[in-house]
Amino acid sequence: MTACLVKAVGIAAPGLAGWAAARPVLAGESPYALVADTAYAPALLPPNERRRATNSVKLAFRAAEDAVTSSGADARQLASVFSSSDADMAVLHRICEALAQTPRVISPTDFHNSVHNAASGYWSIGVGSMAPTTTVSAYDASFTAGLIEAIALARDRAADVLLVVYDATAPQLLAEKRPLAVTAGVALIVAPDTPSAPGRLALELDGTGESPCANPALETLRGGNPALRALPLLELIAARRAGTVTLRGTGALHVTLRYAP
Repeated sequence: MTACLVKAVGIAAPGLAGWAAARPVLAGESPYALVADTAYAPALLPPNERRRATNSVKLAFRAAEDAVTSSGADARQLASVFSSSDADMAVLHRICEALAQTPRVISPTDFHNSVHNAASGYWSIGVGSMAPTTTVSAYDASFTAGLIEAIALARDRAADVLLVVYDATAPQLLAEKRPLAVTAGVALIVAPDTPSAPGRLALELDGTGESPCANPALETLRGGNPALRALPLLELIAARRAGTVTLRGTGALHVTLRYAP
């Protein structure tokens, strides 16, 4: 078993635009209502980087900025873990289209944004952070993999760590091979474990079967994006309720999370 403290949450998903608005919905205090998404301009990105940033990068920033702002944390001091199943499929689509044409002319900006760790790089530049940052991917288990990495980093550094998990829907034809129902991002700020402290999250590498959302209206969202596999955990955090949930791990492995508010 390993554990951490959850100090802040950020979220960007359909009908869950920011933790302040999402918390009462996830806690069961307000009904869930699907609301059309709006464009987002990251506050922490300088103008030049903001112009080059893709929608996936802006999605990651939206969740990350939500968590950082609500916690009052100094983003420059936070080590970070960015986790995404597919990174930027829109960029990949445009590059594939360019390679299928004559002449083969690839946009320098698309090439710049094609790497899986683009969001991590933009974050370090945007907030002026020299703290360690890493990027992981584990298909539908990308939230779980990112959480494990973030807890390990928090323990190693004895300091707070920002976890950002995000994925955007892909254009056709890529969407046929990797169908995601929604675009969404989730962020957590985790801290080294302190027994009996509020917000303690213990993690065990066992368990069978994924826990569904307590709110049936959110269950479709949970299965529609790797980042939203976190929703059963966020329901406990939002309700300040102790409980246990099981999330998908890699292969046949599942992960049990025990939360104590």
